[in-house]
Amino acid sequence: MRDRPFVLLWHDAPSPYRDAVERAGLAAQVELHSLPPAETPPDDMLARCEAMLAWRAAPGVLSRAPRLRWIQSLTAGVEGWLALPDLPPSVLLTCARGTHRIQMPENILGALFHVTKPFTAAALDQRERRWTRRVSEDLAGKTLGILGLGAIGREVARKAAALEITLIGTRRSTTAVPHVARLYPPEATAEVLAASDFVLLLLPVTGETRGFMNAERLRQMRPGAWLLNFGRGELVVDAELVEAVKSRVIAGAVLDVFTTEPLPQEHPFWTTEGIVVLPHIGGMHPRRDEFVATLFAENLGRFLSRQPLRELVSRGRGY
Repeated sequence: MRDRPFVLLWHDAPSPYRDAVERAGLAAQVELHSLPPAETPPDDMLARCEAMLAWRAAPGVLSRAPRLRWIQSLTAGVEGWLALPDLPPSVLLTCARGTHRIQMPENILGALFHVTKPFTAAALDQRERRWTRRVSEDLAGKTLGILGLGAIGREVARKAAALEITLIGTRRSTTAVPHVARLYPPEATAEVLAASDFVLLLLPVTGETRGFMNAERLRQMRPGAWLLNFGRGELVVDAELVEAVKSRVIAGAVLDVFTTEPLPQEHPFWTTEGIVVLPHIGGMHPRRDEFVATLFAENLGRFLSRQPLRELVSRGRGY
């Protein structure tokens, strides 16, 4: 009998993944091992490893896994994996795209409510027992421009349409997206920026998108518009965003992702009026591991039966 494939769960909470493999009826078909991410897999483990679930790997680890054929990333973004100099070209890389479908759109809508409704000001007034009546800004009739209309963007569009928000955005594919009034190719980003009251960044980080929101593109936005970044911190040129907000080129920004995390205490994002700092909460969900585990178990079944894997990363596109 052929040896069972050695699968490494390089994760500090492997139980949901073991449970998902068990429910899928695959436990007897694999040799499942787990290791905390703070520990480096020993050579004997890497020598046998054929599949791996992990957040990331340090340079030099993958080169010691000659039998490795598949990596399941725990995140949707895979720029860290693709930057590894020893990521073998033959290894399949899949990401956790789509597992943020519930929580991230809700947090994005929460950001829209935060910048248009006076709840924060009212909470601060309550501390002082101060009665101050305020008028909130409408969301109905406003335009939300989404740069990177993927799985999350489509779900945001579906939910935002119920609030009577007009949806526009950019996408490589020209296939129509439900609830999106106008779809543009990436080359027409300037048109989306000029027409939007809120601009939502959901782009992956690639050579083309790193530093995407620079001074030039910020000037293409409306003066009263808000930038929302729930994609990747590297999409924004920090200093140029700070200057754009301070000089009122745009109204402000809600940022959930940053080039360096945790955000350094000396960073000007903390103290710039008009910039809201969120500690990377966009995709956090109390059952997130269960969602990713369901995807992992399905992909493991496909891996064992040599079927195409879900959420396969294109190295050429970078996502």
